[in-house]
Amino acid sequence: LKHKIMKQCWEDQRPFLYMDSGYIGNRRNPMNPNGFKIWHRIVPNNLQHNEIVERPDDRWRRLQHPILPFKQAGKKILLAVPDEKPCKFYDVDLDTWTQNTIAQIKQYTDRPIEVRDRNPNRRERINNDMESALKDNVWALVTFNSIAATEAILAGIPAFVLAPCNAAMPVANTNLENLDKPFIPDDDLRQAWANHLAYGQFSNRELEDGTAHRIIKETFHD
Repeated sequence: LKHKIMKQCWEDQRPFLYMDSGYIGNRRNPMNPNGFKIWHRIVPNNLQHNEIVERPDDRWRRLQHPILPFKQAGKKILLAVPDEKPCKFYDVDLDTWTQNTIAQIKQYTDRPIEVRDRNPNRRERINNDMESALKDNVWALVTFNSIAATEAILAGIPAFVLAPCNAAMPVANTNLENLDKPFIPDDDLRQAWANHLAYGQFSNRELEDGTAHRIIKETFHD
């Protein structure tokens, strides 16, 4: 949906389904060696799945994605800036947001800051992915985007999310004042969160064969 239509639906209290990139499985992995975009999230009445609803773990297990222990051994703050799509939706000026966020980070920590721009070329993003960046001496991730935050939480790196709606909100931090002492979700909470996300994203095949339609009707009918 176009953002103007979505906002009009909110104003009119008209239900809708929003579809965009999935959270897990679109990077290179044993089930997707080329890193094709084969997973897509479907969200009722919002941009992101930003809560935890109890789900079985069957869909999560099929993704074969590890949930790593928290390390808290890195030194730097990785600031992953958003792309134009969420900026337009929330009327955010990217340069202003980046400068203001860096200034806020410096108020609360002396840790070095590395700014990671989102490469517009998907192939380049696959070759220089977030998973690799998170392994490079990162203490915490600060971001606007849900997928970056999701990858950090699954990799055992604390995430600070600044968008009004972010899929990682139930397991992330939202206040930069806590940069040096971030909230660390326990394993049970992360697993429940991962299970829910897995029930909100669907493969190309599942979009075609009716699986996505069935699950959306069964699990998000309210």
